[in-house]
Amino acid sequence: MSTYLRLRAVPPPALRNSTAWLERLFEEDSEAVRHRVGRHTEESLGKRYLDQQRIYAAAPPHPVEDGPQAQVVLGGRPVFRTERHKPPFLVLTSAQARRVASFLARADFDALWDFARAELLPHYGGVAAEPETWQAFAAAHRELKAFYAQTAECGDAVVKWLPVRGETSTGRSSPRVCALRSPSRRRGGA
Repeated sequence: MSTYLRLRAVPPPALRNSTAWLERLFEEDSEAVRHRVGRHTEESLGKRYLDQQRIYAAAPPHPVEDGPQAQVVLGGRPVFRTERHKPPFLVLTSAQARRVASFLARADFDALWDFARAELLPHYGGVAAEPETWQAFAAAHRELKAFYAQTAECGDAVVKWLPVRGETSTGRSSPRVCALRSPSRRRGGA
């Protein structure tokens, strides 16, 4: 099973600070949730989610450890699981999700990419593979931007879950995974 990071929008009144509740949250099939609530409530980043985080959190004028740019991918209040070897759930309040949405709406992806490209390109085939690599990260940026915009519009909070090897949701279909798949996959224009 490849590693991916799942993000799910949750109405604040429904949100619980319980690991059992958070685990059940991700058991429900994302398509069933979308059909029931009539909107897209989940996004997933492929195994290169750490590099997507690097694009945002390491952006100029200086790297940040807090604030909306650091919260896009891996930010949020940790809710530790009873099995300490498993990563915690991360929870963004609706106010934090709105700030992330605002940051992404204003962010210039080309400027973010220019700052991170020297560090990222060696991991994805170098300069020769830059067009495909840029396209994959730009597509993931657009998908995250759309997810957070809708989440903010609905006033939802965001819960993030990183399944560990062998841990899966019981839903029938996989969540839609953002473009952070193999950079050799070409996607339509950026």
